[in-house]
Amino acid sequence: MAGFSQATLERIRAASDIVDVIGSYLPLKRAGANFTALCPFHKEKTPSFNVNPHRQIFHCFGCHKGGDVFAFVKEYENIGFVDAVRRLADRAKIPLEMDSSPGEQESRHLKDQLLEIHEKIAQRWQNCLQNEAAGQIGRDYLKKRGVTDEAIKLFRLGAAPESWDDTVNWAKSKNYDLSLIEKAGLVIRKEEGGNYYDRFRGRLMFPICDEPGRVVAFSGRVLSGDEKTAKYVNSPETAIFTKSKIFYGLDKSKRAILDSGFAIICEGQLDLIACFMAGVQNIVAPQGTAFTDQHARILKRYVPEVILCFDSDEAGQNAAIRSLDHLLASGVAVRVAVVPEPHDPDSFIKSFGGEKFRELIQNAKGFFDYYLNRLCRQNDAASDKGRLVILRAMAEAVHKTGSAVLVDACAQKTALQLGVSPESVRAEFAKVRRTPSAARETGDDDSIPAEEEETLERPSPQEFWLLKLLFIHEELAAWAVSHLEPNWILHPLVRQVVADRLSAQRNGSWQNLTAFLDKCDSTEARSLATEAAAESRIIPNPEKQLTDLVTILRNQFLDREIAALPQRAAQPGVPEAEKIALLQRREELRRQKTGPLVPL
Repeated sequence: MAGFSQATLERIRAASDIVDVIGSYLPLKRAGANFTALCPFHKEKTPSFNVNPHRQIFHCFGCHKGGDVFAFVKEYENIGFVDAVRRLADRAKIPLEMDSSPGEQESRHLKDQLLEIHEKIAQRWQNCLQNEAAGQIGRDYLKKRGVTDEAIKLFRLGAAPESWDDTVNWAKSKNYDLSLIEKAGLVIRKEEGGNYYDRFRGRLMFPICDEPGRVVAFSGRVLSGDEKTAKYVNSPETAIFTKSKIFYGLDKSKRAILDSGFAIICEGQLDLIACFMAGVQNIVAPQGTAFTDQHARILKRYVPEVILCFDSDEAGQNAAIRSLDHLLASGVAVRVAVVPEPHDPDSFIKSFGGEKFRELIQNAKGFFDYYLNRLCRQNDAASDKGRLVILRAMAEAVHKTGSAVLVDACAQKTALQLGVSPESVRAEFAKVRRTPSAARETGDDDSIPAEEEETLERPSPQEFWLLKLLFIHEELAAWAVSHLEPNWILHPLVRQVVADRLSAQRNGSWQNLTAFLDKCDSTEARSLATEAAAESRIIPNPEKQLTDLVTILRNQFLDREIAALPQRAAQPGVPEAEKIALLQRREELRRQKTGPLVPL
């Protein structure tokens, strides 16, 4: 699985006790045979996160996330399965052996090649900026912007020559296949003729690194004055680069972020470099895309608070507001530092120094204080129309927090600002609640609070109890294989999970619950299985309970079949002989229902 042999995964899993691993992230408290904690994946006041040491699984009964130790590390760290396995292997000091499946080997080999290519081309562009005539325009630009040699070396800035084939020729000199360089996003293939040309030409190059510090992409800033040319060109998404999961600078700033307890989010690379070199190092920048929920979750792994410090122009301030939904959904606190016009963080530091910028950050207002002031500047708070706009916008924003305390505090501040009574504002806020339909109308589904999201229909108590019996009392599966038909089960997800469990029993592939979870096709299936198995209470007389339960499910299925047969017989055009056969079938099913369970 995912490049690792099953034996390797089992060895890592056996060496990674789930209580020890989760306990290194969260404070666990014993509750009977299990452990509980406040769930790290959603906001709650009463612990619903459950860790079962006997079955080596976790499950949250609030948000329904669940799985084994690999699933927890993957979910908590917001990383892929392979990286989760590597982290646990490193923790247990187990050397990894990759699976020999051709597909996995090919995928891993491609990623290794792309990482190698990115590292080498970064070195090539660094050398161009430092030593070649083609880098002179870049050197002049950086000098004008006040970027020091130390910063250039630390952030590995480079220059791509103004040429259509510099990278093409470089790749040929290194014996790289140009189709591979295309997969790296460094060259583009012409539609006609099939020749290649450079993606980055005449640009100042910013290497983009993943959290471990490996170069995975580039952002190139134009240095010529051609207004028709895009100011920035970024790498496309590749096998090693997903824009929504990468922060520029995080590889260098993560220690400072952890030490300071909060992260500053700015807009651009030069802003970040200026802040970092001025001593404000707990800072990141989204890379080539809008701020996403994945960005928010990455920061949540590090700190409980972020400070938005975007450009002072209208576009920058609107970007700050758009970031709110994802940040609130991740559970982090949000403040906003407003850089005085006409500055951005870079120009502000150049003009006033790093200490003044630190003061600006320290004095950052809470998001809703900032938002209220902005709304009052944009609208006439003395007019009826302006007051209604302000009230509605504040209500919609603060309801996204799901916090009654914040809603009430914002109502009081809004009332004071508008010169009206807090009671009247509370009443208006109560009218403007965030609903799924309203979110869909604005194309903003991601901002719907968790309690209002559409949830899958729950299985019936009988069908859910069947799962508990099969996963808690594994020995019962052998009997169920010969007495239970999965199509007797109505709920599609339960039906699939039960069918997979019986199939594993039938073909002898069943090992344990955690190995079964590895093979589940969806997170919903894993969640259902872990919820069923998470409880540690003893089930009395499980054999009789299973027999009775399977009998009930069979009879319910037969009832549905019996009810459907007369309707089919009554349809127009059904031949008489078929009607008689359908009615005979109904009588046969009635006899089956009154009889005992028999082996299938």
